[in-house]
Amino acid sequence: MKKILFVNSVIGFGSTGQIVIDLAKEFEQNGYEVKIAYGLSFKVSSDKKQDVEKYGVRIGNNINVYSHMVYTRLFDKHGLASKKATKEFLEWADKYDPDILWLHNIHNYYINYELLFEWIKARHHMHVKWTLHDCWTFTGHCAHFLYAKCDRWKTGCHDCPQLAQYPKALADNSIENYDRKKKAFTGVDNITLVTPSNWLKSMVEKSFLNEYSVQVIHNTLKPGVFKYTSGSFRMEHGLQNKTIILGVASTWNERKGLGDFVELSKLLSNHDEQFQIVLVGLSRYQIRYLKKMAPDILPLPRTNSATELAQIYSSADIFVNPTYEDTFPSVNMEAEACGTPVITYDIGGCKETIKRSDSQAIQPGVDSIMEAMSLFSRRRNKE
Repeated sequence: MKKILFVNSVIGFGSTGQIVIDLAKEFEQNGYEVKIAYGLSFKVSSDKKQDVEKYGVRIGNNINVYSHMVYTRLFDKHGLASKKATKEFLEWADKYDPDILWLHNIHNYYINYELLFEWIKARHHMHVKWTLHDCWTFTGHCAHFLYAKCDRWKTGCHDCPQLAQYPKALADNSIENYDRKKKAFTGVDNITLVTPSNWLKSMVEKSFLNEYSVQVIHNTLKPGVFKYTSGSFRMEHGLQNKTIILGVASTWNERKGLGDFVELSKLLSNHDEQFQIVLVGLSRYQIRYLKKMAPDILPLPRTNSATELAQIYSSADIFVNPTYEDTFPSVNMEAEACGTPVITYDIGGCKETIKRSDSQAIQPGVDSIMEAMSLFSRRRNKE
């Protein structure tokens, strides 16, 4: 029986955690023995807990993650700690002896990428696939660079303008990070890179990873989960006669467009139509902040229930995604699958996610959102 080993920062949590589980089940059905190595442990639903127990092999532990985080914060050497945990994992992986290694996110404070790739380069018989979900692999620090409008990664990072962003650091080690990643990640036999969007593929082809072939595999939604789902969301929140403008994110910040929603709420407060902005996925601090600074917004915390989220998507009139950097946002696909048209900024791979004729990819800015909403209203009135 052939064996496949997936490596990702998480399992059963978030988009990449679900992706590796879905892939594991697919390969298992095709006769493979499957394991998923992961670094961060999160509380998951009971059905996903069974998948974690079945496929999961944890790299290190919480202490390893915390120490890696501190090392990153102090020295800006993300991915260069966790030596003991990585060595122990590679000893296990040698015994498991996979025919295929499929990497996903190898950042997020849990594994040493130099030790990992030394091991990979010594196994010439093993086929390697690597799905890149962001840009961390070919930069000297950041996971995304669009918001900062930085292109130093094309020739060699230095004087990083994003040290305050993930993975946060006090020092600037971007020159060394860039050189060490380039040395580690290039020169691998029998490897194929995978990106979820044509946009990310085009970025990879401009980076030091351009020696490899790149395959685009768009992320898809699990069948039957996100679909039009009736519910009592409008009634529970007194929104029966409102036009709901919905925003959803796993983590909200300025780069996800939180500030644009605040500005949008101010513009809509004097509008003739009864618009209601609903934001899902906010932290407790952000909820308190919005209740004070933008009382016209209905702020809601994150939900781990896909059914509840589908009900919220289905209740909305328009889904707005004002993200300033994204690779291939699944929230756009989720909204459309629930029957809700999308207005998204034409950033990164966002445009590639929309399929409905009444969805729109627009230039960033609140004025553009207002114009797109006006167009949507005119279309709906004609119907």
